[in-house]
Amino acid sequence: MLENPTLTEPDTSKKIPGGVLLCWWWKAVDFKIGIVPLPVFVGILGLVAAFVRNGHVPSDILTNMAVLAVGGFACAELGKRLPLLRHIGAAAIFATFIPSYLAFAHFIPVPVVDSISAFTRSSNFLYLFISSIIVGSILGMDRHVLIAGFLKIFVPLAIGSIVAGAVGTLVGTLLGLGAAHTFFYVVVPIMAGGVGEGAIPLSVGYGSILHPVHGGVLALVLPPVMLGSLVAIVLSGLLNFLGKRFPHLTGEGRLQPGEAMDAVMAQEKPALAPDIATVAGAAVMTVTFYLFGVLTQHLWGWPAPVVMLFAVVAIKLLRLASPKLEHGAFVVYRFFAVAVTYPLLFAIGVTMTPWDKLVSSLAVPNLITIFATVAAMIATGFYVGRLLKMYPIDVAIVSASRCSQGGTGDVAILTAAERLQLMPFVQIGTRIGGAITVVLALIAMAHFNVMP
Repeated sequence: MLENPTLTEPDTSKKIPGGVLLCWWWKAVDFKIGIVPLPVFVGILGLVAAFVRNGHVPSDILTNMAVLAVGGFACAELGKRLPLLRHIGAAAIFATFIPSYLAFAHFIPVPVVDSISAFTRSSNFLYLFISSIIVGSILGMDRHVLIAGFLKIFVPLAIGSIVAGAVGTLVGTLLGLGAAHTFFYVVVPIMAGGVGEGAIPLSVGYGSILHPVHGGVLALVLPPVMLGSLVAIVLSGLLNFLGKRFPHLTGEGRLQPGEAMDAVMAQEKPALAPDIATVAGAAVMTVTFYLFGVLTQHLWGWPAPVVMLFAVVAIKLLRLASPKLEHGAFVVYRFFAVAVTYPLLFAIGVTMTPWDKLVSSLAVPNLITIFATVAAMIATGFYVGRLLKMYPIDVAIVSASRCSQGGTGDVAILTAAERLQLMPFVQIGTRIGGAITVVLALIAMAHFNVMP
């Protein structure tokens, strides 16, 4: 029997002119900060410095693609390399809060801040991102997982959300935050589904209803998202420890006794990746959903993100989009999630996240309220799961995902709990549960108009 030969990278230095130097250069080109090749990164910094020295930085899309990519991915990469914090979403935290502080302290040159501000506020960059995330994440979800997961986990998630909302609001009120402020600006963001799918659409919705600059709102709703996810990760690790002490309380990744493995774990994989034309068509479909939402908002005053969300869910459940187009929409979603999230957060940090408001929101009453909300969500999932003859620890871990920081938080929660096989159910809780939370909060906000 022949052994597999060891594959090594061919030595091309002797086959190309200037071989050694060229190979070193190629290694430098292939080294990336986020998605930006190192020489390009350095070149952009030099070009921006030249523009600043000239006294004017263009505010067009080309300039800001470069500036935001450098700033966003530099901050994110720094967060990803911190030993412990990287597991609790430090990349997103750094990409948002570092530029907020740098702009506040005037470490970012004024012409650069002016360029980013003008581009962000005039280009609908934010709404394109939100539309792509909503459409791609829903259409990209396996339909069987969507339906079966709802039937299996809906009850503890729904009851837990109600209890957590009530407990968090009560605690915040008792601590002097005010019932309405606690509910809309602390409790709801915790269960909104993360940053891209939760905090950003929520702040945009609040801003469109209240008509202030919604960046100030984002500075209020973003800390509860981050801190709530951190509490959920820690408590999920404690639940895993509890499961090892009391094995009868856990299915080690199964929700109900008697199941060798949940059937919905097997997700269908597309045989072929969608072609470029299909992906482009999915992008146009995404914009069409957004325009439909905008039209209904103009005609009847319905919030555009809400209309868009329900339209996409209906398309998914009725199978009106072909599998090929759904895969194309998911590729669009993945592109924006990978390539646009950190640049967008950097832009939001510079222009829409006032550092002084952010710091003032990190008060002790807020921290206690956040902990009470997450703990109530997890405890309710535990006891409701037990009443429904499900494994209480596993149900409680899925319930913790209602307080996660989106996909990054989900991975961190399940890693801390050593139950990555629960990911399909956690995705349902985060995406669908978060979307429902955002929708209901915006409807309530439209009636009550609670200013920050």
